[in-house]
Amino acid sequence: MIVVSNASPLVGLAAIDQFDLLRVLYGNILIPEAVWHEVVVEGQGRPGSNEVSQAEWIAKRSVRNQPLVLALRQDLDVGEAEAISLTIELNADLLIMDERLGRNTARHFGLNFIGIVGVLVEAKHKGALPRIKPCLDRLRDAAGFHISDELFERVLTDEGEVV
Repeated sequence: MIVVSNASPLVGLAAIDQFDLLRVLYGNILIPEAVWHEVVVEGQGRPGSNEVSQAEWIAKRSVRNQPLVLALRQDLDVGEAEAISLTIELNADLLIMDERLGRNTARHFGLNFIGIVGVLVEAKHKGALPRIKPCLDRLRDAAGFHISDELFERVLTDEGEVV
């Protein structure tokens, strides 16, 4: 399975001490150079920086289709644009991305994608995480991650963790 990730899921999962769920669920993860730079270089000293730089199961890749990246940059940041481009180039099975505009763009290209909340749900379904609510609470409170009340309540209801 080929999986590409954008920056925010890496940072968010690291911030709540659930970074290793990515390895458990997907094995190896590919990230474009812009995501590496955003998380490891610009994010030095913040959640995700050490985790990504030290994870042997995360590989950095160059994006070849720079015209596509440039076109996508009209609406997306460079990390999102490169993550979508790399997913297309590699015909990857999954893109991990949270940003709404990026996900809409991925949908336009027919890409399979999941966000951090979906990763947590999948981890629970596969027995890698006992409960989702503590993670969602920490994402909101400690990591400053935006999760709408509607999504929060729907996920907890669906997963039998009534609010």
